[in-house]
Amino acid sequence: MKPLSARRTVRSAIVAAAAVLLLPVVGAAAAPESSPGTVYESHAVGSDAVERASCNEDSQPETGLQGDVPAEDRNSGRSRTGYSCNISRLVGYEGRGGGITSTSFEHCAYVGSFFPGNLLGPAQGVQVIDASDPANPKLTATLTEPAMLAGTWESLKVNTQRKLLVGTGVPLLTGVGLMSVYDISDCAHPKLLNPGPGTNLGMLLPITSHEGGFSPDGNTYWSSGTAPGIVSAVDLTDPSIPKVVWQDLIGLSTHGIGVSDDGNQLYLSNNMGGIHVLDVSAVQRRDPNPQVRQLSQLSWTDGWATQHSIPVNYDGAPYLFTVDEGGSGGVKLIDVSDAARPEIANSIKLEINLPENQDSSLASASGGSAFAYESHYCAADRPDNPTALACGWISSGIRVFDVRDPFDVREIAYYNPPAKTGDNLALTNSPHALASILGVPILSAPAIGQSILSGQFDPNQALSPRSGMLTQGDISTDWCFSAPEWRGSKLWVTCADNGFMALQLDPDVYSPPADQHSTVGS
Repeated sequence: MKPLSARRTVRSAIVAAAAVLLLPVVGAAAAPESSPGTVYESHAVGSDAVERASCNEDSQPETGLQGDVPAEDRNSGRSRTGYSCNISRLVGYEGRGGGITSTSFEHCAYVGSFFPGNLLGPAQGVQVIDASDPANPKLTATLTEPAMLAGTWESLKVNTQRKLLVGTGVPLLTGVGLMSVYDISDCAHPKLLNPGPGTNLGMLLPITSHEGGFSPDGNTYWSSGTAPGIVSAVDLTDPSIPKVVWQDLIGLSTHGIGVSDDGNQLYLSNNMGGIHVLDVSAVQRRDPNPQVRQLSQLSWTDGWATQHSIPVNYDGAPYLFTVDEGGSGGVKLIDVSDAARPEIANSIKLEINLPENQDSSLASASGGSAFAYESHYCAADRPDNPTALACGWISSGIRVFDVRDPFDVREIAYYNPPAKTGDNLALTNSPHALASILGVPILSAPAIGQSILSGQFDPNQALSPRSGMLTQGDISTDWCFSAPEWRGSKLWVTCADNGFMALQLDPDVYSPPADQHSTVGS
């Protein structure tokens, strides 16, 4: 554990960094403000849920609507036993909670940090878990560079090709300047590669950060701040000297990304609900003074705080699985075969996300803090003709879908881990526990508003014994933010309260393809 004086130094540096939020790019060519390209709007609201999973006899199925954790289960303690369908839990490493998003490589998991609670635990910063012995996962290292102590939010990502781990420092929604790059050839003992720029507190990088991810070749890390929506391309050709090679203000508020296989197109999430399609080929080629063109912008009202995109191909045609974090948008299938005219082709929702069930959602989610039952991060089991998609669905747990036919998706399994009701103070690295000073699911407000305006919201149905719980949320579910990562017929997952877990899928519902390659799109 770092001494108190060192921790104070880190905190002071984080505060100082916030004062230089709009640092100019030094040695990089900032492109002029992007043209929006062709702008499309969709006002359709998905009104169908995917087919429910048929659970085997060893399951502990949900007791209400698909994806719901009813008020009765929360108040009686039933949610403390969790729910499962065609999935069994093998092992876990809870620690003090799982941060917002985590990632993995080979037999190791990297558990994200959440500031400031992570500074209070015995294992500060990013926790490195060695799960080579599936029955006995062990903590082998903690990463305590400034970016790791500042909180990694949704920036912690791995590039398998170059065996790199990157995280940026995000103490509160938007961070600035801090980035650390690690060699994970020995996955259980990451080695810091950039002790200078990004890690040395006197050598901050000119970036804003909240979310980020790699181009497929691992030579570029894209860092995105939420407000303002500044996006930076960080060159990692030499990972010991990360440097910004392009930067621009794309929109008022941007979020996560997806990158095409060739690295030439960036699918940037719009927090207002939608995506920007950017031609970043000049950055990929490392042109001097690279110019980035915005090819199109697609927006929607069915969901907001759009999270990230997973580029996939079906029979050679490019699509995105794009996830909305806010509201009840779920996961959208977007046809990007014409990058100048992206089109929504399908959506994946649970019953609890439908407009007519927003009253039931409010009744059960009240008292559980800011989120209700929103999707967050997904992973396809391969980029070409994926057969399954696994998603962290916040209070609905881990959801697994058969996507062999992307126009006829059905659910095949789910695992909603045991709630840690009452354990708030012990889970210092859990954003769920720390956010539970609030009881109202405010991120569902737009979906509830749409339901009211369409005449589908019954105020009487929205009332429950939990309706008066405006503060002091009781963590009566878990928040599963991270993308589940495919390991054959297993899923490695991290949830905010339960930490790292390895799950086993029933062979009757999933057979891994020979070329399985877990992909989150960045």
